[in-house]
Amino acid sequence: MKKLLIAANVVLGLATSSTSWASILGSADSFAVLAGSTVTNTENTTINGDIGVWPGTAYTGEGTVTHTGTQHLNDAVAQTAQGDLTTAYNALASMPVSIFGNLTDRNLGGLTLEPGVYNFTSDALLTGTLSLDAQGNNNEAWVFQIGTALITAPNSAVQFINLGTNNGLDNGIFWQVGSSATIGSLTAFKGNILADQSVTINTGATLDGRALARIAAVTMQGNTINNGLDGGLVFDGSGNVKSVPEPGTLALFGLGLLGVLGFKKKNKVA
Repeated sequence: MKKLLIAANVVLGLATSSTSWASILGSADSFAVLAGSTVTNTENTTINGDIGVWPGTAYTGEGTVTHTGTQHLNDAVAQTAQGDLTTAYNALASMPVSIFGNLTDRNLGGLTLEPGVYNFTSDALLTGTLSLDAQGNNNEAWVFQIGTALITAPNSAVQFINLGTNNGLDNGIFWQVGSSATIGSLTAFKGNILADQSVTINTGATLDGRALARIAAVTMQGNTINNGLDGGLVFDGSGNVKSVPEPGTLALFGLGLLGVLGFKKKNKVA
C-alpha cells in the first residue's frame, strides 16, 4: 500500500509539473538584457527583466530606460549568467537538425515552421512574417542555429499560431547566432537571442524574449523587451538538450508504474 501511495504521488507530480522545469539558460534566465562589453540605449525603452554586463562595465542611456528588474554591472551575478549563457549557446549549437531543417539561403518571411531545430550555414534573414505553429501543444520549442548574422527587415514579425492551452507561455524560441543580430525598426520579434558578438534592436522594435550577447554590446533604440519564451527544452544528465515531455506522456508513464506495482502487490498477496 505504501508503494502504491508513493507511486500515486509521483503520477500527480509528473502530471502537474509542466511549468516547473528549469530553463536551459540557467541564471541568465532572469535577464532581459545581458551584454559582454556595454549596454547602450537611446530614446525611451521599457525593459522587464534584469540588465547585466560582464566583463564590461558600461551602461549608457540609463536615464531613458523604464526598468522592472535588477541591474548587475560587472558583478558576480552577471559573471555567472555569462557562463550559463555560454553553456546554453554551445548546447543549442550542438543539437541535431530536424528533418527538412536546413533553411540555408531561405528567407524566414512567409514560412510556417513546426517545432524543431533549424539551421543556417551563414546569415538568417527575415523579411515579413514568420509563423511558428505549435500544433495545439504546450511546451514546444524552436531552435535556430545561425552560422553568422541574424537580420530582420523593418516591420517584420515572428508570431505563434495554433497555441496550446497555456497560450504559448511555456513555449521556447532560441536564436543561436554565430556573430551578431540586428532587429529592424518596428519589428515585432519573439525569442531568446543568444549572440556570440552583439545584439542591436532598432527604433520601435519589440522583443518578447531576451537580448543576450556573449562578447560585445546590446544596443537599444526606443524598444520594449519582456523576458520570456524560454520553455520547451531542458538539459539531460549528460548536459545535452532535450524536449520537455508532454504532461500526458508523463502521466501515462506514471499510470503504468501504478499498474506494475499493483500487479506485483496482488501476486504477493496471492
